[in-house]
Amino acid sequence: MYVRRMKSLPSIATKIRESVIRMSYVSQSAHMGGSLSCVEILTALYFSVLKVYPKNPLHPGRDRFIFSKGHDSKALYATLAERGFFKKTVLASYEKNNSLLPGHPTRQCVPGVEITSGSLGHGLSIAAGMAFTLKQDSKNARVFTLLSDGECNEGSTWEAILFAGHHRLENLTVIVDYNKLQGYGFVKNVLNLEPLLQKWTSFNWAGRVVDGHNLDALVEMLHDLPITKNMPSVIIANTTKGNGGVKRYLNSIGSQYHPPTSEDMADLHLSADWL
Repeated sequence: MYVRRMKSLPSIATKIRESVIRMSYVSQSAHMGGSLSCVEILTALYFSVLKVYPKNPLHPGRDRFIFSKGHDSKALYATLAERGFFKKTVLASYEKNNSLLPGHPTRQCVPGVEITSGSLGHGLSIAAGMAFTLKQDSKNARVFTLLSDGECNEGSTWEAILFAGHHRLENLTVIVDYNKLQGYGFVKNVLNLEPLLQKWTSFNWAGRVVDGHNLDALVEMLHDLPITKNMPSVIIANTTKGNGGVKRYLNSIGSQYHPPTSEDMADLHLSADWL
């Protein structure tokens, strides 16, 4: 297991966040807000919890991480680059012609990307299948997947929740990035998910709620898995869309669609340079 000292994690999260903002600016692309809301989650996973091998990314003993909310790919790419899976200078090519970094991740487009994602509602089904196979083969590797809250509208997600609970996949952990905003507005107005935790636990999952921007709390919770023996685990991470980014887009649907301007970059004291 890879464990980085806690005092260094905030600085790592800051570097990942800055890369996300730079990628959004250079590409003038959408989905900056959802990418920023999961930065601390990815930092905790990749720098304290996941058993991964940047120099041998397909190592059979690795933990599998399924990034289901593929529209927020900037966060995944920035994290993988910071963890050493590929050079950070590659981030500057995001969404450009012939780039290794498409808007939605494609399996093995760069080292560390486990699946093609972005069509919401598929990630948990894939993760559950992986966890089931690892369990059947008596492998110790674990499977983690990150879902968006809007993706919990999908029927296929709930089929996978039923499957994992029935098969008692204790090697499976889901983290829901619960920033409470999706493509058409606030989740509570589009399709209310509450009581979200109770819904999961009624399907034979063990669950907890955490502040998704609190690295200490995230690391402690992720190191204390499974939550309950012989049950899959779900962590509802309360987050804020656009956290740490452009202030006028904080907790706003604008962060879903509007990239930063040159004035925003100046306000944030950021250049577009990764070198």
